[in-house]
Amino acid sequence: MTLNIDQISPTRRALLDVFKQRGPSTIAELAERLEMSGEAIRQQLVQLQREGWVEAVVERAETSAAGRPPARFRLTASGDHLFPKNYDALAVMLLDAVAGELGKPAFEKVLAAIADGRVRDWEPRMRGLTLAERVQALKAVYGTGDPYMEVEKVRGGFRLIERNCPFLNIALQRPALCSVTVSALSRLLGVRVVREERFQHGHGRCVFRVVSNEAADPKQGFALEPEPAREPAK
Repeated sequence: MTLNIDQISPTRRALLDVFKQRGPSTIAELAERLEMSGEAIRQQLVQLQREGWVEAVVERAETSAAGRPPARFRLTASGDHLFPKNYDALAVMLLDAVAGELGKPAFEKVLAAIADGRVRDWEPRMRGLTLAERVQALKAVYGTGDPYMEVEKVRGGFRLIERNCPFLNIALQRPALCSVTVSALSRLLGVRVVREERFQHGHGRCVFRVVSNEAADPKQGFALEPEPAREPAK
């Protein structure tokens, strides 16, 4: 589970807030600012270091005076990510800027480059594997050890079921992004892949149908995923 700053205990949150607002700090500086004992600060820092949220740095002394300068503590990249971020909005703005300023062909070219990169990364791992083995391997297409992706053997092929899309916020706003996954899966598996269920349509998951008996064109590059037929109104 990914934590955020509001889920951290008040004492640790106070320490992390000092690092965020003041930057690297010594134990003495932290103790004075938070009105705590140095030992209490030290104990909290040990736990924060174990979590990977804080690290100690010893700055080089500017003079030749005897004695080692006190360690200063600061946020790690993981610790900084406990604070609110808005990468999704930035990604949507970038996609829209490409499409708006350079046109739809440029937008598709960007998506194609992303898909091509994923295919290049995965192709070496696919060599010598059967289709079933490739499908199993691609359970990790969104991330190693993804516990929310499963494979289901069905008549005529397989279904890859993803219940925790890591790009969901962006994909809900710009569904064309999902074409990257569909294209990459089809090219890596060598057969047609189609999305049967979509987060965008309220299914609560994406289901990629792997059609075993329909070979994909090995020369085919990236293509936008076709829009599914709309269900007739009842």
